[in-house]
Amino acid sequence: MTAALETVGLGRRYRTKWGLRDCTLSVPEGSITGLVGPNGAGKSTLLRLAAGLSRPTTGSISIFGDEVAPNSTAHLDRIGYFDQLRPLYNGFRVKEMLTFGRKLNQHWDDDAARQWLTDLDIPMNQRVGQLSLGQQAEVALTLCMGKRPDLLLLDEPVASLDPLARRQLLQSLMGTVAERGMTVFLSSHIVSELEPVCDYLIILSGSQVQVTGTIDSLLAEHRLIVGTRPTPPMPEVEVVSSSETGRQSTLLVHGSPPDLGPGWQVLEPGLDAIVLAYLGRQSPVQDDDTSPTVNGTGVVAS
Repeated sequence: MTAALETVGLGRRYRTKWGLRDCTLSVPEGSITGLVGPNGAGKSTLLRLAAGLSRPTTGSISIFGDEVAPNSTAHLDRIGYFDQLRPLYNGFRVKEMLTFGRKLNQHWDDDAARQWLTDLDIPMNQRVGQLSLGQQAEVALTLCMGKRPDLLLLDEPVASLDPLARRQLLQSLMGTVAERGMTVFLSSHIVSELEPVCDYLIILSGSQVQVTGTIDSLLAEHRLIVGTRPTPPMPEVEVVSSSETGRQSTLLVHGSPPDLGPGWQVLEPGLDAIVLAYLGRQSPVQDDDTSPTVNGTGVVAS
């Protein structure tokens, strides 16, 4: 499978603190890949490194097989980057932002950009600073899409929107992405946003990759086990998380558990439960190359 984005041992340190560490992952070309993790997990750092806006402390990052050089313009035609701060010019009218985009990008699709904003009921003569936060996000995303990029990097694109605006924006985005066949790398800390639109997932916590895989494989290869204490040994599976309440134990495992006998139930977990379990693991270790890739492909513990 061709990688649209690939990192090997990638790390970024801010003085004494690591914003991202030992990150090795691959984003399949043509996929809509979700990057999920809590605030401060390193999502924005990873996306800024991918966009060439930050210099790695360790490791490397490549776009479609070509290594990204910080501050280089060589890869900019192929990517669209949405910053969660939406750095727009508040004094510009919306139509002037489109002119700005057209003059800076040689492959600019002005007709598509204008149609996108028309469909979203964004007034062309309105100044950006007078738009709602949701409308500003839509304008910023339009500037990314107007470039006709091969890879779209989206850092929390719907974080400031109300639920209805989130749904509308994601639906519009996914429709356009499917039509153009681009790859999307989308970060969020809200799993419910990602599950309906993504086919691949990367879980980031504690500045390190915890697990990667298709959403279908993550759901298929994990089980929730509930039963009375004590918990029997299960060498056939990896216990991702466990909790105890009174006489009851609840475990999320990776693999197929054996028959545990009466008093035990084996359930299919939702994606939320899987993500929360991995987010609680702060120190990933090397794991076999399976699908999904638990603890990341080639991730080395610090």
